[in-house]
Amino acid sequence: MDKLRKALSGQDSEEEEERGNIITQSEDTPLMRVIDNNSLSWGTRVKGFAICFVLGFIFSFLGSALLFFHNGLILFAVFYTIGNVMALGSTCFLMGPVNQCKKMFAKTRVIATVIMFAALVMTLIAAFALKKKALALLMVIIQFLAMTWYSLSYIPYARDGVKKCFGSCIDI
Repeated sequence: MDKLRKALSGQDSEEEEERGNIITQSEDTPLMRVIDNNSLSWGTRVKGFAICFVLGFIFSFLGSALLFFHNGLILFAVFYTIGNVMALGSTCFLMGPVNQCKKMFAKTRVIATVIMFAALVMTLIAAFALKKKALALLMVIIQFLAMTWYSLSYIPYARDGVKKCFGSCIDI
């Protein structure tokens, strides 16, 4: 169970913790500890994760239900985006926001992260400022694809498997 806690909280190894490089020293300030959720107990972190994740799912599901009402496409885009942001934010409870940002902008995830955030912002701009339903829907699709690709980066060899699967489908 301790290994699971360390993996989810982003602690890679004990030697790295003890080493105390300049980054870990700067992160050891009281403000950074509060921001990075080090002050929360494991049970509180799991509860926060579960609540945020479930609320994110509810918002996404509610958005899908609102798709059939007047101006439903815009409501769908907005609720789906809020749901994605909440689901993404839920992992901050497990790892802490600083560690989450470090992992999000790691070399293997930076492109998917930037596309995902750009699509999140563009969805809201298309829905509210531009009032373009088709563009909002396109941005929701890009959001979904970027979020999926980003999520697959946390599963070992998942991206390679998806590439091979689609590669074999195209060769047919």
